[in-house]
Amino acid sequence: MWIADQWEEYEVLDTSSGEKLERWGDYILVRPDPQVIWSTPHEHSGWKKKNGHYHRSSKGGGEWEFIHLPNEWNIHYRSLTFHLKPFSFKHTGLFPEQAVNWDWFSELIKNAGHPIKVLNLFAYTGGATLSAAAAGAQVTHVDASKGMVSWAKENAVSSGLGEAPIRWLVDDCVKFVEREIRRGNQYDGIIMDPPSYGRGPKGEIWKIEDSIWPFIELCTRLLSKQPLFFLINSYTTGLQPAVLSYMLQSAVQKHFGGVVASEEIGLPISGTDLVLPCGASGRWQFTPK
Repeated sequence: MWIADQWEEYEVLDTSSGEKLERWGDYILVRPDPQVIWSTPHEHSGWKKKNGHYHRSSKGGGEWEFIHLPNEWNIHYRSLTFHLKPFSFKHTGLFPEQAVNWDWFSELIKNAGHPIKVLNLFAYTGGATLSAAAAGAQVTHVDASKGMVSWAKENAVSSGLGEAPIRWLVDDCVKFVEREIRRGNQYDGIIMDPPSYGRGPKGEIWKIEDSIWPFIELCTRLLSKQPLFFLINSYTTGLQPAVLSYMLQSAVQKHFGGVVASEEIGLPISGTDLVLPCGASGRWQFTPK
């Protein structure tokens, strides 16, 4: 498993009965997590000192209960600053487990020895975008949500990357890639974090089981002659690490060589030897002959 264990301002404090107790900077949140199927006593003091608790509804969805929690606050990872705010569907605007991937491709970019162009698809609030830009890459950030792109821009400014070479685009990712192919544009690194299900700005339907493989094949047509990396993230149960590996081997490694590796990603649970599973990632990287 690849573990995001370099955080200083975020940690999973405890887990029990379908919920995780988390510290986000100065604030403690309780949120549901489907992986937490065990039940243990709530001995950690944070359970009683929580600032926010997302309660699941038996009818689907849920709602937040706030206890002295601001509408928005900041958290830092290395040189980056992220704005956080609780969503109506339990999220905060950041997936901290992805830091393990940010560190991986940042090192590749720093050590490449030449300028790197990165395409970040389904780019959300910009964690991967900012990590790549901070490492020295020129980044194209694409997401179908105008609100998310605006949020990512705010994170960039707060991280001192307001003038970094980042192209911000509100667009359907598939249609954008198709246009980039027609334009003849190429990228040295591709990152994709596709949802299980979603809609584009004009109602385009994305269902990952039907769409991911042809989309990966499409994206390989944007890779430069000697690309550096390709990263796929998945929170969909059916896309296990072995499936991600096979798709990368078939679509990318077959044409460019290099190596493929896929693993679960996770977050350490403080004070224990346990790691909370948080999806899977597939990585391809170029290896010099």
